[in-house]
Amino acid sequence: MLYETAARSAEVLALDADDLDLPNRRARVRRKGGAIDVIVWQTGTARLLPRLLKGRKSGPVFVTERRARVALPAADLDERGRARLSYQQAEALFAKASGGATLHKLRHSALTHDAEDGTGTPMLMARSGHTSVRSLAKYARVSAEALARHQAKRDPARRR
Repeated sequence: MLYETAARSAEVLALDADDLDLPNRRARVRRKGGAIDVIVWQTGTARLLPRLLKGRKSGPVFVTERRARVALPAADLDERGRARLSYQQAEALFAKASGGATLHKLRHSALTHDAEDGTGTPMLMARSGHTSVRSLAKYARVSAEALARHQAKRDPARRR
């Protein structure tokens, strides 16, 4: 979901089941700075979310595997008493599963791949929730190989 939406980890980890619009592959999120926005995902996430939720209609989407050991607000627990997955827990699980990659790298990769495929700045900003082109530029870093492919496609003297 992080890669497909290019959303911030905190935005995705804060999702509750009732924020999700599964048929339309989207969810309401609170962006950095407090604005309410929509994230949209693709088929991979659409197939996995129902399996993750297992019929849950409320509470956090991403939860730990065991019951919370300390008293938490009801909004941070699912029906079985499992706590919302923290950033630290999610980061550790992902690092272990990916061989050391970070959750934040998914956001960078998604935006870079979109930029390399020719996605325009307004779409990249809408996808990522960035409000400044300057901050977006730190994420969407096009490789020299992608730039060469881009130029080759547009070379008027290229062989066909």
